[in-house]
Amino acid sequence: MSVEKELTKRSGGVCELCKSPEDLSVFEVAPSDGSVEQSIYICKTCKSQIEDPSSMDEAHFNCLNDAMWSEVPAVVVMSYRILKALGREDLLDMIYMDDATKSWADAAGSSNGVVVKDANGVELKAGDSVVILKDLEVKGAGFTAKRGTTVKNISIPQDVEGHIEGRVNGTKIYLKTEFLKKA
Repeated sequence: MSVEKELTKRSGGVCELCKSPEDLSVFEVAPSDGSVEQSIYICKTCKSQIEDPSSMDEAHFNCLNDAMWSEVPAVVVMSYRILKALGREDLLDMIYMDDATKSWADAAGSSNGVVVKDANGVELKAGDSVVILKDLEVKGAGFTAKRGTTVKNISIPQDVEGHIEGRVNGTKIYLKTEFLKKA
């Protein structure tokens, strides 16, 4: 069975976000492998606003009050990302996600469009490994992160621009991307 047919069956033939039955299509929730589990079935209106966050209409997305409770992780992830883009922190705190779903929701490609690049201009994504390019004194931790140290499984903080978060010497720290290169 095709992905579109499976999504039509799962959604009941309506947009999984706003319940509109008009102009429906498959939308992959990034990062996605194109599977049914990582895709949603949405209307043209929702899709155009997701693809162009500057056109988001908060009134249209009042529908997320229901969608955020979906049993489908991809729908919950997209609801989370849209609410975050709209600055609806009051609703974000109410969404329940297990750790894997939360990691997916916060993964690169989230709705805020933050792109983080290393010293060479290479895009960094959550889960990448980076190498420190110069000795960096870690304030408040009492050690220096040595040049050549590999930091694995980084995360991209949404609240601190131009930084990544990772563990060095067992301590979780923020590192400026200008002193890092992708491993």
